[in-house]
Amino acid sequence: MRILVKIGGAQLEAAAPRAQLCEAIAAARRAGHELIVVHGGGNQIRRLGQALGLAERYHDGLRITDARTAEVVLMVLGGQVNRTLVASLQQAGVDAVGLSGADGGTFTARKLQPGGKDLGFVGAIDRVRPQLVLSLLAAGYVPVLATVAPGPGPNDGAPAGEPFFNLNADHAAGPLCRAFACSALLFLTDVPGVLAADRRRIATLTPADCAELQRRGTVSGGMLPKLDAALLALADNPAALVKIAPAAAPDAVLQALQHDTGTRFVVTHAQEARHG
Repeated sequence: MRILVKIGGAQLEAAAPRAQLCEAIAAARRAGHELIVVHGGGNQIRRLGQALGLAERYHDGLRITDARTAEVVLMVLGGQVNRTLVASLQQAGVDAVGLSGADGGTFTARKLQPGGKDLGFVGAIDRVRPQLVLSLLAAGYVPVLATVAPGPGPNDGAPAGEPFFNLNADHAAGPLCRAFACSALLFLTDVPGVLAADRRRIATLTPADCAELQRRGTVSGGMLPKLDAALLALADNPAALVKIAPAAAPDAVLQALQHDTGTRFVVTHAQEARHG
């Protein structure tokens, strides 16, 4: 199975949980799966930005990214976080290659303006060229993608030499999963899945179920953007296995493929019955 694993920056900050995640990826590779990793790094961006005296501003959870902040995002995601994760994977015996959108023209960004709000250099996936990633998979490598990318380019009317765009890694995961023809998209995070009012894990959710959980206030706070990202990914990949699952296990990737781990998102419950 070809699996896209999205890892949050919080799971990559400390050496021990990062090493455990890399062991989980190694175990999935030994089981015969192909893996692509997409990562975030919000806390790491925040620390460097504060050290440089840059003010933080947000709109609906998205970081407003001026030109100086865009440079920090590129340094942190495309540099520090990406290269540290690649090195940790190598230490776990996984041949990994770190990429940004610019490498091989793998993906470009279009400017994101939710509700007409100008967020600066904040983007969404525009075009994807999967050839480099697919070539790396065929050669036995794990591509590790930082979600920073150039704009569409001067041929499409964009000024040359602009800073890279900052893409929300959760939102980018769905379009990348589709473009790379992945059968599963796993959001590995610090929770066991989506929880009901009695704090029990919910095994499967449809978009209608999610709307009802939000209406009742069962899901709130930090789970809301996770839920939104999973639903966006499901809309992009309705036939794929889309899950929010816990990252803190030595075989977290393989566990997330099992029915008794995490929360799976399905278009209808009939889809759940067909695929189990």
